[in-house]
Amino acid sequence: MTWGLTPSWAEERFDLINARAETVREKRSFAEAYESRRCLVPADGFYEWVETDTGGKQPYRVAFEDNRPFALAGLYERWQPPEPETTQTGLDAFGGGTSGDTNPTDEPIESFTIVTTDPNDLVADLHHRMAVILDPDDEQTWLAGSPEEVASLLEPYSSASMEAFPVSSRVNAAGTDGPELVEPVEGAGVDGNRRARLNR
Repeated sequence: MTWGLTPSWAEERFDLINARAETVREKRSFAEAYESRRCLVPADGFYEWVETDTGGKQPYRVAFEDNRPFALAGLYERWQPPEPETTQTGLDAFGGGTSGDTNPTDEPIESFTIVTTDPNDLVADLHHRMAVILDPDDEQTWLAGSPEEVASLLEPYSSASMEAFPVSSRVNAAGTDGPELVEPVEGAGVDGNRRARLNR
């Protein structure tokens, strides 16, 4: 699936990468998916960026202390692009129209979004929102429970077993990949009080 949800009723493609837990049931873009198209988004960490004393931004990786994988609460949709239009490009020898090329992007697109909520104590030092992390015991409820049952799951996950640490700024480039991007580096330039809280 593509990250960036396009509602099934949309006339054109657009990308909604996040859905706020507080309004997910009321927003037209997410309401139907919240009712019946919930999914799990697997991850083993996520990144947030903190402004440094020098004006740049230091990326931080947030993960569990034992680096275990986890599931984020997600919603998904299947969007069918409008029927391609045929254009008239001229007259043939018999006075009829000749068809031009049709729109090639007529394949259905399956996309998803991640539900966000208030940050826990750890993430609050990095950002004002965080993705909803599901406890393994709650994953099946998120997938198959009623909208009323899953509402209580949209809370900040406890920070007790989580950690945040600075990583290489190479992660800022979307095309960059490699194991070194999850390795801690010295978080030079980040406010000392914030660094102390993150390393507590």
